[in-house]
Amino acid sequence: MSRIGKQPVPIPDKVKVTVTGGTVLVEGPKGKVQKTFAPVVKVTVADKKVTFAPTEDTRFSNAMYGTARSVVAGMVKGVTDGYVKDLEIQGVGFKANLKGKQLDLALGYSHPIVMDIPEGIKITVVDQTKVKVEGADKQLVGAVTAEIRSYYPPEPYKGKGVRIVGERVRRKEGKTVA
Repeated sequence: MSRIGKQPVPIPDKVKVTVTGGTVLVEGPKGKVQKTFAPVVKVTVADKKVTFAPTEDTRFSNAMYGTARSVVAGMVKGVTDGYVKDLEIQGVGFKANLKGKQLDLALGYSHPIVMDIPEGIKITVVDQTKVKVEGADKQLVGAVTAEIRSYYPPEPYKGKGVRIVGERVRRKEGKTVA
């Protein structure tokens, strides 16, 4: 049995949770998030709390109801506080700009990289080198951040590239002339 899954998720004021079948919809001041869970998890809303229970007595069902509880707790936190990831761009001539609903990145390639910003994500650019990704869906914020980073991950010799703030890049020593 999951120790995490047994704990109910409290629903704060201004947050509305609706459950239809295996789909949970959470609406709040920062937006709305919807997730569908496997049918081995029973989700119920009562008394400003969301509770979870496994429908079967299998290992998979026990694992999934703890996972569902954790995901719904993240959804509630996302629609109340939101999630933020910060990126920084390092390198000569490396920069980012916003053009409407697109992020334009100049990362040393012969062409600019233009990325469409998905619905539910807000991106702000400061000083052309600092990018802030914000949203209510934890998974989507992380996925967009990882996609931006994947265009030019930090390289170990000069350290240039796109990195998440706080990320440590192990630097290597270059070749030495004998």
